[in-house]
Amino acid sequence: MAIRRRRFCPACGGRFTTYERVQLRDLVVVKSNGKREDFERDKLERSVRIALQKRPVEPERVDQMISGIVRRLESMGETDIPSKTIGEIVMERLAAIDSVAYVRFASVYKNFQATDDFEDFLAELRPPVQPGD
Repeated sequence: MAIRRRRFCPACGGRFTTYERVQLRDLVVVKSNGKREDFERDKLERSVRIALQKRPVEPERVDQMISGIVRRLESMGETDIPSKTIGEIVMERLAAIDSVAYVRFASVYKNFQATDDFEDFLAELRPPVQPGD
């Protein structure tokens, strides 16, 4: 996933670690308002980690999920990726890992404004109640 390198600063003599990742192509995110900006893995990682904050998910699993999302975006064959596509992929992956993180991410992604928005969203997630249950 990443190459870990130990480095040495000739000026101060300090040692530090860097991580390098292979980037297959430069991706551009196309926002819903038409604005375009460079894809930033760190921004994706931050939003996913916020959704998973204080959840029982191993950091390695989160790293694998993020790398998988980036690989999927890079393999789509397009350099321009709609932000909606990225959001849907992240929600799909979060739903498979942690339902609370999924709802947290969805609340920001879908821009929930009131508790009714949460209730409607959660109602879609719950299986329908069968008569006699």
